[in-house]
Amino acid sequence: MFQDEARFGRMSAPIPCWAPPGVRPVVGLALVREFVYAYAAVSPQDGKLNTMIASRMNTETMNRFLAHVATIHAREFIIMVLDGAPSHRGKELRVPENMYLLSLPPYSPELNPAELLWDDLREKEFANHVFDSLPAATHQLRRGIHRMQHSPDALKSLTGWDWIISSL
Repeated sequence: MFQDEARFGRMSAPIPCWAPPGVRPVVGLALVREFVYAYAAVSPQDGKLNTMIASRMNTETMNRFLAHVATIHAREFIIMVLDGAPSHRGKELRVPENMYLLSLPPYSPELNPAELLWDDLREKEFANHVFDSLPAATHQLRRGIHRMQHSPDALKSLTGWDWIISSL
């Protein structure tokens, strides 16, 4: 499985959008610094996605997420590929018995297909939206995660790099 985390919240980033010819689209903008953190572990082979939303990104939260994934996959041994974030290498990090952590080389996010989850969520669930509260943004994040979890073929396509293999 590949693991990553990302920050989502009320700070919006307008992107180009379609409008009829001659009509200039009006898109709201929010500069409110309220965030939650989405943790995800994806299996590109079968399209399984395990997630957790937390208020912080630290070693304690990472421990909770690893324990969560280990419990869901209690009968499996998981090789969890992750980046070198400080919360992934802290002295207090507890790795479950049915899991091995494999770190990616520094400064190589392109090697982690879990990074693509965040791009997809931001494009499909957050683009040009302004949220009136952090719970509203969190609700939208949960909707997007639910959509992904119930689309394993789409997840396999997004994270499996089949297009690279087929183009060789």
